[in-house]
Amino acid sequence: MSEKEGYYLYGIIKSSKEKSFGNIGVGGREDEVITICKSGFCGVVSQSPIVQYPATRENTLAHERVLEEVMKGFTVLPMRFATIVESEIQLKGLLEDQADVLDEELEKLSGKKELGLKAIAKKEIIFNDIVENDKNIKALKAKIAKLPEKKSYYDRIEIGRMVEDALEKQKQRYKETILAALQPLAVQVKENAPFGDRMILNTAFFIDDAREDEFDAKINELDEKLGDKIIFKYVGNLPPYNFVELKIKLKI
Repeated sequence: MSEKEGYYLYGIIKSSKEKSFGNIGVGGREDEVITICKSGFCGVVSQSPIVQYPATRENTLAHERVLEEVMKGFTVLPMRFATIVESEIQLKGLLEDQADVLDEELEKLSGKKELGLKAIAKKEIIFNDIVENDKNIKALKAKIAKLPEKKSYYDRIEIGRMVEDALEKQKQRYKETILAALQPLAVQVKENAPFGDRMILNTAFFIDDAREDEFDAKINELDEKLGDKIIFKYVGNLPPYNFVELKIKLKI
């Protein structure tokens, strides 16, 4: 028995015209990505079996590619990965029932974009700087250099603790420096949890399109100033997931 077919919903745009974005749908079937419209809004969809898509790299990248294509011509309200609607009637009901909310959300996103920045410490370089320049650590190192290894055991543990503490404080200072430079250029900022002990910053910035060049220049300035100690990974134009609060309600 074949699976029931529905629609995979990538996002919602403000339009009344049917449009095709090509055969780039999620799922590997080369389904055409089209719009289904009602009340001045369109759902960007492709036909899909009604299944729970696994969050594989292939599927998530296909989802992102569709949004990137749509964003070339429209402000898009992105839907979460693997949002499925059962029918055209269900989707049109969503667009009609939530028209006021959709209008408010799309207006908030219009003329703006999400940019992402990760700052990653070159840990060994910062570590060496701390060891060479911290007076207390240098003094303790000089002390234990004169002692037999067995007698310096606890002092060496203390040096390790002092270095790690100093490293965390230095990372926090770098984070504050980066945010102080970039926050004034953003409409909103969302700090996401860093991962790994080297990551200083994992942040999304919501900015006006008109300030993108200024934001780019500030990133370059930070890289020139801190690039010997920090790796900057800067990406955009991203679907604005970090700044969308819409919770859709589908009528069965």
